[in-house]
Amino acid sequence: MYVSAPRQRVVMAALLLNANRVISVDHIAEYVWDGVTPPSAAATVRTYVMRLRQSLGKHASARILTRAPGYLLELGEHESDLGQFTAHRRRAAQLAERGDLEGSSAALAEALALWREEPLADIPSRTLRDVEGRYLQELRSQTTELRFDTELALLRHAEIVPELVRLVRKHPLQEALVSKLMLALFRSGRQSEALDLYRSTRVLLVEQLGAEPSAELREVHRHVLSAHDRPRTPDPLVQRASAPEAAVTPTPAAARERSGWPDPAQLPSVPLPLSARSDVLARLRHHLTTAMMPPGMVVTAVVTGRGGVGKTALALHAAHTMRGSSVHGQLYADLGGAERPLTARAVLPRFLADLGVPRDEIPGEQSERESLYRSLTAGRRLLVVLDNASSATQVRPLIPGSGSSRLLVTSRRRLADLEGARTFLLGPLDEAGSLELLGSIVGPARVGGEPRAARTVVTVCAGLPLAIRIAGTRLLERPHWSIGHLARRLTEAPRPLDELCAGDFGVRPCLDAEVAELRRTVPAGIDPAEVLAVLGADGASSVSSSKVAVMFGCSEAQAEEALDSLVGAHLLGAPAGGLYGLDALLHAYARERAEAVAVRQHDHPYMRAV
Repeated sequence: MYVSAPRQRVVMAALLLNANRVISVDHIAEYVWDGVTPPSAAATVRTYVMRLRQSLGKHASARILTRAPGYLLELGEHESDLGQFTAHRRRAAQLAERGDLEGSSAALAEALALWREEPLADIPSRTLRDVEGRYLQELRSQTTELRFDTELALLRHAEIVPELVRLVRKHPLQEALVSKLMLALFRSGRQSEALDLYRSTRVLLVEQLGAEPSAELREVHRHVLSAHDRPRTPDPLVQRASAPEAAVTPTPAAARERSGWPDPAQLPSVPLPLSARSDVLARLRHHLTTAMMPPGMVVTAVVTGRGGVGKTALALHAAHTMRGSSVHGQLYADLGGAERPLTARAVLPRFLADLGVPRDEIPGEQSERESLYRSLTAGRRLLVVLDNASSATQVRPLIPGSGSSRLLVTSRRRLADLEGARTFLLGPLDEAGSLELLGSIVGPARVGGEPRAARTVVTVCAGLPLAIRIAGTRLLERPHWSIGHLARRLTEAPRPLDELCAGDFGVRPCLDAEVAELRRTVPAGIDPAEVLAVLGADGASSVSSSKVAVMFGCSEAQAEEALDSLVGAHLLGAPAGGLYGLDALLHAYARERAEAVAVRQHDHPYMRAV
């Protein structure tokens, strides 16, 4: 059924593109009003969904479910073009792994046959087309390249020349397509045309982008110049016998001479994603897959937030979804944070070895290692994930060489001095997301059986995924505990953080690490750590800079500087209405700090002043 009302069509498109995932009302509103949402947006979106359900009829409307903080559309894999496309791609990958390149190529062709020229052309939302449309175009581009790689592996170079010529004329600066056309022309006995194509492409790149061709394109050019080992189409028996070997690398890497060293694939496993994080995950993935940078710079994203908020999980979810676009592999390193920082001097030898450099050939000088690393990564499509970075200085030597690679960093700090990086601030989960996480650990039925107690637990955990996971783990380890029992322990304990420990994990060490780092960045004036302790002694859940100035007998500017340092360390909430807030966990921790340094009400300047 065609939805005629324009804004209802936007809502329908948003639901379809996020099928079987919750999309928030706020996210839908951004699409409907192109980012400029009116005050009544939430209520109006609910009205649009209601009308959409009415227009779809009883059976179809039942698929649209209300799920906090928005809606979810239940859809089978083969009930949408995008679902069928994804299924064909998955089947193609499975066939390629089994050595069936014929079947893999056919499945990729079926996937691409589902596309029309421009996705979302009839959806009146610039924001939706920009966010989801670009993602779909990138998906289509990757699939097209995979099919060409498979056809080249099957030695069908002559058959794909016409289609490649058409695409290169349409996208003359897409070097991946140019390299494939050069290789197909060369293998078809058209060496001079392949060399002419390289020369014209190089002129365009220099004139329009100010950049030389990528390392991959230069390598194809060298191969064509050498006129070495031009393949001939074998007879069917030979072709079938060689198919499994060709299937090992049905990616752009198959067009290059390889040393036999495998592409790195170092991403750790990660828990199931939370629907509450779907919005920021989509924005992060969109930036990493579609953003463009000037020559000499690499697309970089920094996921930042307090310890235990789920930065690593979010980054790894995004990284795993990008494995299809980072065709030359994924490098991963845990940089240890501020507590046990790992320097580039320690990381680079491993990265170089993972990229195929023999251990005994890795340079001893740090500058030479950095140069070799940039050379090896330039022109490749790698994803480099650096977890728990403590400073931009730690990251800079590990930035891949300019080209199509991507850099994804997680850090408790914003790393504002990391040039060209886009920051994604990850905050605590809301109540719905917190309950979803707790339910994923102990079971939705258990949470549903004690809803009030479950809400109490996640309130004490202040939306911090680490705290919620620890609470859930304690309940799993003690099946005789009710959620209400844990809730009482958390609310009645004199030191609630004692209850949020499980094995080697605890909330307190994360906060201790923040304070330890804070002490190394004490501003002139008053010590932010002392301010935190005084706030714990005072017992207030919020404070103003003027009140802190009275407490410490300092200027309001000095008080504000100390408070902002606490905000930067995620030990205090950002000011709202002039007040800096402490959530339940921070309040409990501040109280512990006050007890530890023996801050007493009767001997503090502020208490004497009042």
